[in-house]
Amino acid sequence: MNANAKLGREKALELASGASKIIVAKGRKLTVFDMKAAPPPEDELMAHMLGTTGNLRAPTVKRGKTLLVGFNPEAYADTLG
Repeated sequence: MNANAKLGREKALELASGASKIIVAKGRKLTVFDMKAAPPPEDELMAHMLGTTGNLRAPTVKRGKTLLVGFNPEAYADTLG
């Protein structure tokens, strides 16, 4: 996938549907969604995953069943090793 591609709500939902855990970083704040035990309402999830332009926040990384949205050094270190 092109790194400059603009990914909107539809693609964000597609990525989220295949994840068991979603970690969203906004600045220093981390929000973790357990998609198996307690999936959030779609609008709440999209409010976290999409930026002000309506596009998926960057960077976004999928590793196994975990989806990282936004950047937080600790979250990346914990998830990616």
